[in-house]
Amino acid sequence: MDLDVLNMFVIAGGTLAIPILAFVASFLLWPSALIKIYYWYWRRALGMQVRYANYDDYRFCFSYRGRPGFKPSILMLHGFSAHKDMWLSVVKFLPKNLHLVCVDMPGHEGTTRSSLDDYSINGQVKRIHQFVECIKLNRRPFHLIGTSMGGNVAGVYAAQYPAEICSLSLVCPAGLPYPKDNTFLKRLRELKESERIDRIPLIPSTPEEMADMLKLCSYVRFKVPQQILQGLVDVRIPHNEFYRKLFLEITDEKSRHALHENMSKIKAPTQIIWGKQDQVLDVSGADILAKSISDCQVHILENCGHSVVVERPRKTAKLILEFFALVHNTENNKKLA
Repeated sequence: MDLDVLNMFVIAGGTLAIPILAFVASFLLWPSALIKIYYWYWRRALGMQVRYANYDDYRFCFSYRGRPGFKPSILMLHGFSAHKDMWLSVVKFLPKNLHLVCVDMPGHEGTTRSSLDDYSINGQVKRIHQFVECIKLNRRPFHLIGTSMGGNVAGVYAAQYPAEICSLSLVCPAGLPYPKDNTFLKRLRELKESERIDRIPLIPSTPEEMADMLKLCSYVRFKVPQQILQGLVDVRIPHNEFYRKLFLEITDEKSRHALHENMSKIKAPTQIIWGKQDQVLDVSGADILAKSISDCQVHILENCGHSVVVERPRKTAKLILEFFALVHNTENNKKLA
């Protein structure tokens, strides 16, 4: 073989080896860094841009795609201990001509965290309203989506600021009483009585606890490598003290049933999406909401747990788009009549 050709293969092989070795090293030694790079790459691939908005000395971090136009904007609120990027799996299946906004909830990821802040559901509703005003999202009524804790906040927001919401999607929302406690709620009651708040199932501190949390939240059994589990834990551990404080706040008496206390005030057309095998928040919550919200449609997803957005992103996006189109075609027809 010609020496120049041999040298070319050696150089090419070395060039390829560097990123491969870097990837392997990151996977084995710094899995948390790899996870952050993964989200950065996914945002970039989907065209989601990260920006900040300030309300006095409070900073909100959010990602967005598109610009406000003829169709209503869509604001998406994530759940407890998650972040704005949890919606990327759904964003992938949404048209690029929609104006989408995903915000880090109060105290989460890039949004300000303060020990003096009010993290009750009503406190979070006020903060989200400040964010909406900051970016002038409420110049026109917008579509609001929330899941789990974010669903609780979204429902209360729609009740308290009805003029700002044209339609509402609640994905397995918290904030409701249930006829009977499931295993998760019984476990929480035991922990509270024994004051063992360091063992909350939704706040893992080890790869094993992370695996247990994934099993609790998902009907689908994802095969997650040990290194990725470790990376997921490493990302969360610095925030676990805050998560414990937040969890106690949102499960306190004044927040626990906030959505239930406000659901009769929701006037916007509402969509409920729930996983039938949800082990965290019982699917019976969908019926409770349907009986109290006048204009409401319910979708129960078979073979799906609490993490609807992760387990069934394509189906979630499809349901949201169909509901979005139905509501706004109806509104446009009314205007033309």
